[in-house]
Order: sequence, then C-alpha cells, then structure tokens
Amino acid sequence: MKRFCSYFLCLLIFIQNPVWAATDATKEPNFFDKLLQPIVDLLSILEFKIDEMPLIVLWLIIGSIFFTIRMNFINFRGFKHAIDVTRGIYDDPHEPGEVSHFQALATALAGTVGLGNIAGVAIAISIGGPGAAFWMTIAGLFAMTMKFVECTLGQKYRIVRADGSVAGGPMYYLSKGLAEKGHAKLGKILAILFCVLSMIGGGAGSSMFQTNQSYLAVSQVFPWVSDKAWLYGLVMCFLVGIVILGGMKRIGTVAGAIVPIMCGIYMLAAIWVLAVNFMLIPQLIGTIISTAFVPQAVTGGLVGVIAQGFRRAAYSNTAGQGVAAIAHAAAKTDEPVREGLVSVLEPFIDTVIVCNLTAMVMVVTGAYNNPEFQGLNGAQLTQAAFGLVIPWFPYLLSVCIFLFAFSTVMSWGYYSELCWEYLFGDKNPLVLKLSFLVIVFLGAVLNPTVFIRLSDLMLISVAIPNVLGCYFLCDDVALDLKSYMRRLQKGEFKVHKV
Repeated sequence: MKRFCSYFLCLLIFIQNPVWAATDATKEPNFFDKLLQPIVDLLSILEFKIDEMPLIVLWLIIGSIFFTIRMNFINFRGFKHAIDVTRGIYDDPHEPGEVSHFQALATALAGTVGLGNIAGVAIAISIGGPGAAFWMTIAGLFAMTMKFVECTLGQKYRIVRADGSVAGGPMYYLSKGLAEKGHAKLGKILAILFCVLSMIGGGAGSSMFQTNQSYLAVSQVFPWVSDKAWLYGLVMCFLVGIVILGGMKRIGTVAGAIVPIMCGIYMLAAIWVLAVNFMLIPQLIGTIISTAFVPQAVTGGLVGVIAQGFRRAAYSNTAGQGVAAIAHAAAKTDEPVREGLVSVLEPFIDTVIVCNLTAMVMVVTGAYNNPEFQGLNGAQLTQAAFGLVIPWFPYLLSVCIFLFAFSTVMSWGYYSELCWEYLFGDKNPLVLKLSFLVIVFLGAVLNPTVFIRLSDLMLISVAIPNVLGCYFLCDDVALDLKSYMRRLQKGEFKVHKV
C-alpha cells in the first residue's frame, strides 16, 4: 500500500504538467490519445452505418424485438408483478444471495442512470430533433425484454460461494449455458471476450467519462473547482473506494439509498419545469410525435431521427450489453425468472421515464435549438435548459450530476471486479481496485477524448457476444418463464406483507 501511495503521489505531480492536464477539448490531443487513435480508427468499423443506422444499434434493435415476441411481450404482461417483487412482497431472507430485489435493481440502475440521461439525451435531441424522444421510448419498451432475458440467465447460471457471496453475469451463462448446448469452446471465447471488453470499455472508459464529464458540469456552476481537477478526482476516488472495497452488500446498500434520492430530485425538477409550462404540453407532445415521422431535413431525415432515438436508448439503458445481469445475479432468490422480471423495470425507469423527462425539458424550454446555447456540451445544455425555468437549479443539478457519476462509477467498479475474478480467479483483486481508482482519478485531470471514444466502441461491442449467447439460450428462458407464470397464477408463491 505504501508503494502504491508513493506511485500515486508521483502521478499526481506528473499530471500537473500542462502537457498532460487537459479538460479543455480545444487543446491538442495528449500523448495517450495519439497512441490510441489508430486503434480507434480500426474499431470504428463497429459504427458502420446503413442509411444513418449504426450496425451495432441495429443488432440491438433486432435482438430486442425478437426477444419481446419470443417471450410473448412479458415486458407488458409481467410489469405489475415486477413492481410487486421489487416492493418486497416475495422476499425471503433465507434464499441464497447477497442483496434484496430492490437493492439489485438500484445497483443496476446506478450503472445505467447517469450522465447519459442528462448529457446524452440533450445531444440526441439537438442532433435528431424532438422526434428522437418518440423513438427512444419505443426502443426502451422493447429493451425491457432484452434485459429480462439476460438477467434471468444471470440468475440461472450464477455461482453461490461457501461464504454466501455470489458471482454471476454473462461470462457465466455464456460459458456454462453454451457448454450445456454442446458449444463449450464458443461459450468460453464469448465469455472471455465479454470480460475484456467490459473491463476496458466500462470499467476504464465509462468510469473515466463519468468523472470527466461530471467535473466539467460541476466546475461550470462552481468556478472555484475549475482549477482543482486533481481535488475533484481525489474526492471521487475516495468515495468510490470506500464503497467498492466493501463488496456487493455495501454497494447495494449505498445504491439503494442514493439512487431513489438522485432520481427523485431530478424527476421532481423536470416535472416542475413541465408544470410551469403546462399550457405548452399539448404542443410539446404534438411536436415530438409529428417530428418523429416527418422530421426536418437537418436531422438526417426519418432514418436519422430514428437512429438518434434508438442509439440513445441503447447507450443509456445498457440492455443487450449484459452488465446489469452481474448486479441482478446477486439478488436473494431461487427463482431466476423472478429477478428477470424485476430487471424489466430498469429500462422503463432509465429510458421511458428519466430520459423522456430530459427530452421534454429540452423541447418545452426550446433549449435544444436556442442559438444562445450553441457550443455547450450535453450536460451543460441540460443545465441551461433547467436554468431557464429554475434559475437556482443548476446548482442542485450539479450535485445530482456528481451523484449520477458516482453511482455509475461505483457499479462499474463491481462489474470490473467480477470480470477480473472470472478471468484470473481471486489473484490480486486489490491491484484491480486500486488501478480502477487511479483511472477514475485520471478521468478528472486528463482530457481523455480518444480513450473515451475507444471505450465507447468497446463497451457497446460487448453486445455482440452477449446477445449471440442469449439467442442460443432464449428457448430455455421461455420455458422457465412459462413454468413460473403458471405457478404464479396457481398461487404457489408465498406472499409477505410489507
């Protein structure tokens, strides 16, 4: 630990050199960006477009629609039961697992409800127009079933250790599930590929992005922070470190506490903005629907606006990427389908509610096409939109942005640890955690534009091995679902008062 602290101190001194310190996108790319640029150019093939629609997004759309039909629209018919399970009326503390259904959902939401809901939606609306919100909602509804399939599998193939701790996620259902189907070698390759892409794309890149973008948003509102990136990074590292070093139980406890608070504050503020502009709501809805089917030419036409909506939904709720299955695998239950049903609430909350509230605030205030706000990035544009109605809210929103980033980074720390454990066993887990915290710190003090771009490509690409595995295993999930719903209708499950 002493050696690590000395290295960290040297790193802190090193990055104070102006050559490395960069949170200003107008500066020259740093050394790391120049080094990674060729790799980014190579992986950019993942964003090959067919008439404005990226292939990787199309891959997720097709998968979501297929699974929704295959599971007989469980995203709608199982919605009420999902709420009941999350409320705890089926909880049994004696069942295997580490956290409650609610805590598992909160942990998964902590990894999805983040700056993408604030910054990403603002960008989607400003590029694709108001109609992007309509297609974002459609994508979110279909994504609920994708999430159901992967989280059910995460529970079904999880490992419960002797001490009661749990390990689960795509790496386990890809390797074990495909082995049962006679594709052991393919399953192993897909599992390893998932872990590597998740650790680099999510654990490193997404965490760095969350810290970097939250720092920019906070420093805009609190100027005294603008020249103290190192302090912001240290605070984020300290808070995240306290949580992830405590394991899944502590993560679930913290997530269960802060996720409802940060989502609640943000949603109440958005509802207030809409209430103030109540007379404009019919016009707002009309604008979103009309531009969804007859968009302006500047948005890239109909396919362009659909692409923006589906892209934002895919990037925001992580359905198809499989990482949420890691969190849901830790829930206390011996019914995999039950936890899968809980997970359908995740895209609904993340995309259908939170993302839509951001979109409606952007449209009803006119911030998305306000010439005064040109040049603002996504989070800053959202802050400006709220500020038009609630002048003091950008200060509170900056706190929410910090919490959004903190919760997302916290979840990715846990996801990365589980991926590391699958690849290397229990060798040097502390090294991983400390390395993860260093990366979080660097997100604040560097301008890692190219690395974040690389990580985005790697993170979204985890959908390739994950969804492919889900195709192989979806028939088993359908049979398990049919059995569960039959037993539910017969009243075979014990109900507890809450």
